[in-house]
Amino acid sequence: MMKAIDQLIPITIGVAQAKIEFPEALTVDPSTTIQGIAIVAHPHPLMGGTMDNKVAVTLSKTLNKLGFITVRFNFRGVGQSTGVHDHGIGETQDLEEIVALVRSSAFWETIPQTQALPWVQEIPRLPYVLAGFSFGTFVSSRLVEKLQEDLPKRLILVGTACGKWDVPNVPANSIIIHGELDETILLSNVFEWARPQELIVQVVPGADHFFHRKLHCIRQAITAAWYGVENGHDHT
Repeated sequence: MMKAIDQLIPITIGVAQAKIEFPEALTVDPSTTIQGIAIVAHPHPLMGGTMDNKVAVTLSKTLNKLGFITVRFNFRGVGQSTGVHDHGIGETQDLEEIVALVRSSAFWETIPQTQALPWVQEIPRLPYVLAGFSFGTFVSSRLVEKLQEDLPKRLILVGTACGKWDVPNVPANSIIIHGELDETILLSNVFEWARPQELIVQVVPGADHFFHRKLHCIRQAITAAWYGVENGHDHT
C-alpha cells in the first residue's frame, strides 16, 4: 500500500521540501489509472504559511479524491526549502520548475516507491492542476499568466489575494472560492477583480480567511464546480 512520501525536489536555488499524496484507489491498487498531477501552493511564508496549512491540506485531499496525485510544497525559506522569501517573483520560478519536474517520468523514476509503477510513463501526457490559497493564489496565477500555453486543466484559487497583490487575469474555467467574512482579503476586492473577467466566485457564508470550521465547504465547492462545468462552458 502506497503512503504519503516526503520528498526534497531539486530546483535551481537548491531544494523544495514537498509531500506527495495519492488517491485512495492508487494506494490499494498501484496499477489504477490516475487523472494527473496537482500542485498545491500555500499561504504567505512570512505570516506562518506552510504546506501543512489546513486549507492547503484540504485542497490536496480534495484533489486526491478527484483522482490526482498531489504535490504540496514549502516555498523558499520555509521548513527544509532553501532560499529566502522573494515576494512572489522567485516563488513563481520555483513553482514553474516544480510543475515541469513532477510532470516528467524521470522525476518519478527517481523515487523508489513509484519508479516501477505503470502510470509513471503516462505522466507527461496527463493533465495537471494548480491550486493555491491566499499568497499561493498570487503565485499560481502568475505562473498561468506566464505559461500562455500548456495551461493547467483547472486553476483552483481559495482566498484569492486581490488587493494584497496584483493578481493577473485567469482562465474562464478557474474555480474561485472565498469566505464571506474574510478579514484579510475583502470579498469586495475579489468581486472587483472577477467582475471584468466575468468569473463566478463561490462565496462560503460565514467563512473567515482561514475557513475555520468551514473546510468541508471548500471540498464541496470544488467537487461541485469540477463535475458541473468541466471545461468552463455550460453546454446545457
